[in-house]
Amino acid sequence: MNETMPQSGFYAKVRRGMPALIAQWRKLGSGDPDRLALILAETARVAKLGQPDETPDGDTLAAWSRPEAGDIIPLWAARTAAFLLMQMPARPAPHSDDEACAWAYCWLLNRSFDDVEAARAALPTHLHDKLTHAVGAAWADRQGLRLV
Repeated sequence: MNETMPQSGFYAKVRRGMPALIAQWRKLGSGDPDRLALILAETARVAKLGQPDETPDGDTLAAWSRPEAGDIIPLWAARTAAFLLMQMPARPAPHSDDEACAWAYCWLLNRSFDDVEAARAALPTHLHDKLTHAVGAAWADRQGLRLV
């Protein structure tokens, strides 16, 4: 494949990182798998992070957590998992570069910022070190009109 945009690999990293993002939500969320799936879908609807066509079940959430699932995870699910994780008292953080890219991508989609520095400054304190670089990459990708 011939890459023409300097950030062309960023979205691939995001997609590869989404299963780990969902897996963290499954691991740290309270409740059985079906309840966690319901919470994810209802939060997406209420917080206006997306409109799931249907509420997934626990098995679907487990499938989305598999490393090969990156291309099948709906964006609303990743956005909502990031939204919920960033508010958890446990202060979870991404465990890989790909997962950090997924968190950063969702961070920019979930909120509105005037510039990259405002996006970085608004990060929860415990995520500054883990996400500063990824937010910069997400911002550059967004400026390439790929984050719409």
